[in-house]
This record gives sequence, C-alpha cells and structure tokens, in this order.
Amino acid sequence: MSNCVSEYYVPPTDQGSEWNAELRFRNYIQKKYAVDFKDDYEKFWQWTVDNYGEFWMSVAEFCNVDLGKNKFSKEDIVEVDKNISEIPKWFNGAMLNYTENVLKNADDNKIAFIETFDGESFEYFTYGQLKKDIRILAEAMKGVGLKCGDAIATYMPNRYRTACIMLAGASIGCTFASCSTEFGEKAVVDRLSQVKPKLIFGQEKVVFKQKMHDNSYNFQKICGLLSDSIIKAIVMPLKNDETDCSLNGSLFVSFDEFIKSYRNVNMEEPFIYKKVPFNHPMYTMFSSGTTGLPKAMVHTVGGTLLKHVEEHVIQTDMNDKDVIMFYTTCGWMMWNWLMTALYTKATIVVFDESPIYPDKEILVKILARTKATIFGCGAKMYDTYNSMGIKFNDKYDLSNLRLALSTGSPLKPSSFEFINNSLKKKVVIGSICGGTDIIGCFMGASLNRPVVPGECQHLYLGMNCQTWNYKREPVKDQQGELVCVTPFVSQPSHFLNDEGGNKYFRSYFEKNPGVWTHGDYCEIDSKTHGIIVYGRSDATLNRFGVRIGTAEIYNVVEAYDTVIDSLVVGTRDPSDPDNEIIVLFLKLADNSKFDQVVTKLKYDLRTHMSPRHVPNVFKTINDIPYTHSGKKMELIVKQILNGEDVKNIGAVRNPECLSEYEMMFQKQITV
Repeated sequence: MSNCVSEYYVPPTDQGSEWNAELRFRNYIQKKYAVDFKDDYEKFWQWTVDNYGEFWMSVAEFCNVDLGKNKFSKEDIVEVDKNISEIPKWFNGAMLNYTENVLKNADDNKIAFIETFDGESFEYFTYGQLKKDIRILAEAMKGVGLKCGDAIATYMPNRYRTACIMLAGASIGCTFASCSTEFGEKAVVDRLSQVKPKLIFGQEKVVFKQKMHDNSYNFQKICGLLSDSIIKAIVMPLKNDETDCSLNGSLFVSFDEFIKSYRNVNMEEPFIYKKVPFNHPMYTMFSSGTTGLPKAMVHTVGGTLLKHVEEHVIQTDMNDKDVIMFYTTCGWMMWNWLMTALYTKATIVVFDESPIYPDKEILVKILARTKATIFGCGAKMYDTYNSMGIKFNDKYDLSNLRLALSTGSPLKPSSFEFINNSLKKKVVIGSICGGTDIIGCFMGASLNRPVVPGECQHLYLGMNCQTWNYKREPVKDQQGELVCVTPFVSQPSHFLNDEGGNKYFRSYFEKNPGVWTHGDYCEIDSKTHGIIVYGRSDATLNRFGVRIGTAEIYNVVEAYDTVIDSLVVGTRDPSDPDNEIIVLFLKLADNSKFDQVVTKLKYDLRTHMSPRHVPNVFKTINDIPYTHSGKKMELIVKQILNGEDVKNIGAVRNPECLSEYEMMFQKQITV
C-alpha cells in the first residue's frame, strides 16, 4: 500500500482565510484578544489550552449558544483555582435549555430526520414536525407527573421517536439514559437500576437482519425489576402508524394512549422550556462494565451542548446544507453526539438494522440515496468493507460526501486507503478519538490539515492532551499514555452511587495524580502533528518488564488475508510474577493452514517488531468477543484465562463465544 500523503485530502490553498468555520473562529479569536497565530493551528491550539476559560466562552459567543446571559467574569466561566482532578464547575449563573438551543432558528420546512428500516423506503420529518412531536411528548410527560431532574430511559433502536423522547425530556429539565435493544435484560437492569427512571420507553418488536424479534418479554421483565422507580412504561410500536400494545397491567401504556390527550396541542402558544444551570445533569452514560457493574457517568447540559457544538460547528464545519449518517445504536455515545447535530440544522439519517446481512451494501446505498455529506461508523465496519473488495464509488453516486468519520477503535492505514479509493477520492477522513467518559473527542477531523493514513489529524481545540512516558514526561514520536492536563467542559460532573468520588478518582486520576489518564496509548508525530492511536493501555502486555502494546501485534496480524480476526492477551506466568505468557488467538479464514500461518507470523513479528513481540502460545478460535460499540474485549478473556470472575457478561455483544475460552482455561494453557 502506498502511504503517499498527496494521494489523500490536502486543504485547498485558493479558498481564502475564512472558507470554513475553524478559520473564521481563529480570526474571531485573533481580533478579540489581539493575538496572531500566523496561520499556525498548533499556535492556535496552544492558546486555547492555555486560556481554556476564554476559549470555551468564545465558543459559546461565536456559535451563538444561549447561556441565558452574555457576560461572565473569568471566575464565573470556570473555577480557575481547581485543576482537572478537582472537577471545576463551569459558567456560574448560566441558565439554558438543551432542546431550546438545538431547535432555535430552525426552518420548520427543512428536513430534520430521515428514517429508514431497509434502505428502500424513507420517511422524512421536518423541523416543524419535530417541534410538534417534542411538544406533545413533553406535555404528556408533565401530565403523568414528571418534573425537572427526574430521569427518563429508553430501550429502543436508533430511530426518530427515540430522538423525540430525549429532546422532550430535556425540554422540561429531565435527565436521559438509553440502552440499545441488542442489550440483554441483565445489561439493561445493571445500567438503569442506577438511574432509577420514572418513565421508560421500550419497543416491543424489533427487526434485525430482516427478522422480527419479539422484545416484549425482555421489556416486561426489565420493567418489573425497575418497578420501584417507574411510574409508567410506554410501549412503542415498530412502525410509526401502529397503535397496538400487547403488554397488560397498570404499569404499561401504549405510546398512542400516552400521547392521546395532547395530540391537538396548540403550536401557536409559546412553549416554556425549563431553564437549568450549566452543570445540571443531562445524560447518564455507562462504561462497558467489563470489570463489574457499569460505571454511571453523569454529563451536564451545558458541557454536553458546548462540547458537541464546538466539534460540529468549528472542527467539522457542519451546517444546514449537511446530511449526516452515522451508523450507531442508542447504547453508544455516538448517538448522543449525533443528536446535537440538530444545532447546525443539518439533516440526520437514522437506521438501526444490520449493516451487513442480508444486504452487505446497505449503508452505502443509504448514503447515496440520502445524498449524505457526512458518513460515520466504527473502524471495524470500514475494515469489514475493505475485506469485501467492492469499489462502492463505481456503483453509487457518492459525490456529495465531504467527510468520512471513524471511531470506536484505531482506523487502520488499509481502511484509510479503502475510504480514499472506494468511497471518494480525497475525501476528508476523520479518525476521531475520545469516548463515553467525555461524551466527545480529544482528537479528530480537520478541514485545514492533510489526511495522513493511520493518524488522527490533530488534537481538538481546548483539549490539552499529551502523551506521557513512564517517567510522566510528555513525549513525541514515541508511544505514550494519553493524558489531558487541564479542565474541559465535558468532564462528567460525577458518577452515580459514588459517594466521595472514589470511583471517579480511580478511573481517571489514580495512575497519574492531577491529570486525566484516558487509558489509551498514542503517539504524537512532531512533523505532521497527527496522532497515532495504538489501543487501550489497560490491554498492554508485559514481557519480562517490557511493556508491549497489543496494537503493535495486531498491526502485523491484520495484514494477513488468512486471518479474519485476532485477539492477544497476557496471562499470569506462575513461574515469574514479573512476566506474562502472551497468547494470540486467531480466527482463520477457510482453507488457511494453522501451522503455516503461525510460522510466518513468528517470523514477521520477530523481524518487523522484536523477539519480545512473538507470543508464547498461538490458538485457533471460532470468534472474538466485542463490546456493543465494537471494541475487542481483551480484558474479559484475560480474566477467564487467569481464573478470575467475569463480573459483567452483559457488556459482551457476543457472549456465546466465551465458552471456548473457558474450556481453554479448564485445560490450562501452557507454554
């Protein structure tokens, strides 16, 4: 594969100094603060992290975010005497509403959502319809006694009505938590029992891989286990025009019945949005739960809104001409991120069917048929498409595409090549990296930087990230631990059920006191200023005291056509507590010969990496465990092989595959 940068996107030089929002914002800052960045993003970025209070205030001003007042003292913008580990509060005195902000100045006739279940038929919802549906739902919520601060939850696919529920709840000051319908009953209860929702909305039938699945039993059981807090469980139909409800009992009500008394709401009368402080809870988000009960992270109204607006408006220049399709479920933070795209008055495409079966081209079909300008999915999806060898741009009109986003795990250089050659030549490829913990990104896409295969284009403004070596020194051009050293607006305000904040502290600040440690290994290139993300630092291998990132092994293995997937873990070496036995599991392609693959792998790893990178044990496996958001679950396999309790099977997308690893533990893997 050629890594010639010029084959990929390079910013135009003939568009002037204000052709996109980031450049306009840069000029705004230069004028406001009498500074000159000399057309240098690095100097601009440095200013935003050195002056993070002024930066976030300027984001609100430049993007016209309504905070309820226009002037804030420096001390009111952020608690300047607190460092990132002390979780400073932001914008003291601000009063705002998320829904009001994302819908303000919307053209009622413009399309807000496009919904499809099959890529063939499409339903369109205008901003005017969205406002009405939110109003109806909000009145119905108030009608059953919901008030500001109460929690709402959904157990639904990614569809238009799910967005309406969230926005209606936010309009009256409620908090929101969502679980995807792919989650099992235990995974849902483990999460929502911490939230104690007053209302829960659940879809009783779901379609996946074009098969109907009855979800009513799961939903009924979930509601029974959450009945201490739930006052009503609203049963959502599969299709928007259906009214039936198969669940009986005083707790359950059909969606049609729930909103019936409010259908004729007078839209001429002004709706009073509930204004809340900047630090009022908006979302409860959940960790994957691989080491126990999922952590319930609370994100604020103002922090979520301002962080997303900065990323959408400034970093990616999203606007009312954009149509964005990001393939996500409601169990992944990318759904929450996607919803704030409404602030830009873009059109959002929602689809929650299988991206592969029975139609392996369905996402690209939808992309073409909706004339989407921005497309996003997990890195694993691009890898899957690449393996198909299909030149999609020869079959479909993808001329509207301007930005291809990837997240969830590092995007391989080969996937960069696939996007560039098989979707659209010289499209901006944004490998974005952040997480549920910050409900946004540390780094990602840029219209003002060239695309370099294998790299995130740059650190995002206001995110003071560094890579640290084992001496806690910032380094470049070598792998290091990703840390963030100054506060940012989208830190969680707290975790639920974490009196004293001990879980919060252990999650981010125990390893490197005083700075946020995110748990990723990265490398910042001193020449391109791009960032290579290698993977989770908690999956690091220890070979006789030398730390080895699992991504270094994957980078070699994934070049093999004979290997469909792989997973590498370190297990305890009973003879040496300072060492690990490295085990590489291989899911082989048909007709691949295990011995030949292993022999070649050993040679390539030893030659291209080092002798320490050669695993002690190679094993064939039928499947690799993944989280619901598409991340390999190395830690859970490590727990099994070490004989430890696996505390949360619900975090695994395909838990049936774990039995094979358990059998290996029982047989005791040896060198």
